[in-house]
Amino acid sequence: MWDATAELPAFPPLAEDLDTDVCVVGAGIAGLTTAYHLARAGRAVVVLDDGPVGGGETGRTTAHLATAFDDYYSEVERLHGARASQLLAESFVAGVDAIERIVREEDIACDFVRLDGWWFPAVRNGGEERDTLVEERDAAHRAGLTDVTLEEQWPLAEPLGGPALRFPRQAQFHIHRYIAGLARAVVKHGGRIFMGAHVSGIEDASEDGGRCTVTTDAGRTVRAADVVVATNVPINDRVAMHTKQAPYRTYVIGARVRRGAVPPGLYWDTAEPYHYVRLLDPQGSGDTDVLIVGGEDHKTGQGGDDEPARFDALERWTRQRFPIEAVEHRWSGQVIEPVDAIAFIGRNPGSRRLWIATGDSGNGMTHGTIAGLLLPALIAGEDHPWATLYDPSRVTLKATGEWLKENVNVAAQYRELATPGDVDDVAQVPAGEGRVIRRGATKLAVHRDHDGTLTVRSAICPHLWCVVDWNSAEKTWDCPCHGSRFAPDGSVINGPSRAPLAEASLDDDGAS
Repeated sequence: MWDATAELPAFPPLAEDLDTDVCVVGAGIAGLTTAYHLARAGRAVVVLDDGPVGGGETGRTTAHLATAFDDYYSEVERLHGARASQLLAESFVAGVDAIERIVREEDIACDFVRLDGWWFPAVRNGGEERDTLVEERDAAHRAGLTDVTLEEQWPLAEPLGGPALRFPRQAQFHIHRYIAGLARAVVKHGGRIFMGAHVSGIEDASEDGGRCTVTTDAGRTVRAADVVVATNVPINDRVAMHTKQAPYRTYVIGARVRRGAVPPGLYWDTAEPYHYVRLLDPQGSGDTDVLIVGGEDHKTGQGGDDEPARFDALERWTRQRFPIEAVEHRWSGQVIEPVDAIAFIGRNPGSRRLWIATGDSGNGMTHGTIAGLLLPALIAGEDHPWATLYDPSRVTLKATGEWLKENVNVAAQYRELATPGDVDDVAQVPAGEGRVIRRGATKLAVHRDHDGTLTVRSAICPHLWCVVDWNSAEKTWDCPCHGSRFAPDGSVINGPSRAPLAEASLDDDGAS
């Protein structure tokens, strides 16, 4: 979706073994912001990614930079207490401010602009939803965001009806332009970035003070005092963090709209899942702009093969509320929802020198920047007021119900190991699509190219052995348990799996 004029910088492959202070795995916003602050502090930093910078979920964001919290300050206060809510608000304000500071100091032309955020009722003039807004306003005030107000008259009051919460001094930017400038700034300050480096192994430092080791598929090794795993979901362990969070697909459309028809701002409704809206470039020129609208979330790999219908539903929702013209762009992304509302940023549970950033929910750009502020301090052994709040080892007893719900959902996915396939024969696999087929005791992921060529892989995710599901919108194999995603040829797109879908073959009498 993001326009091609913002070319992402190219970086070389990792061609030799390296020794460094810190190795950052992942060149999204969390990894690059962490590397940026470490490099500015004089640390030797190496960043590894198997794709271009921002080529993962960072590049799919709608880039709302918000102090409004999508899981609600009232919920954080209920689960974690008033002090935690205050620290959360403090960190979110610092995160947005840090992006503005980096844009200014590194002279990054990325259409950064401050604007108001508006949280509005999903149901027109719904009394219960007004109560929700009042409750969140009061919780935001207790958290320290005393400038949040409940407004009867707001930019979209006439078409949408009802009051809205105003969150001042939110922001937005063009993510590709920002991430390109941030990557260049990392290099300017002495960091090194390598692309095409698919990480296949991560080993923690030994008890005797040894170094961490990161290995790639190409056989290269990076040894470092510390390793930061900033890969949307951790790829360094199988279980520890994956029971504490869940992957969801979220859908986005970009529709042409007459300039001035929608006032600049960030907009979110109170639906569950909620919708989120912004203009591509409210400071631009010309007669039209692009209205970016997202929502219709569901558990990854559990969409029931109705992903295209999600886009249709999103378009209907948008047309009912905004005077859009043609829908020109459609894409989806993956958000990781923590069971207790707050992201996980800090020392990986049970590790000595491995650090993670995950569980961003719908606040990925802000959370990723917070990670870049917090992790360098923790790596340096400094105390930090946000450390306990974001601690990946925390246990939140009041979130036990949500923890059980998500993990029961995961357990239920293993029933697919015993069910029939999507189709009985490969002849039923449409061109350009994939389908799961049962063959004896196992299941196969079969993709038919438009020229009829078949690609056959095991349908069992290498991470924790769930059966993958075909995503007809993204043309990927998605794991319904922990969110690993694979290309039609089985190669890894998203962790936590580091390994591709295993090679497999059809029985002779099953080939078609």
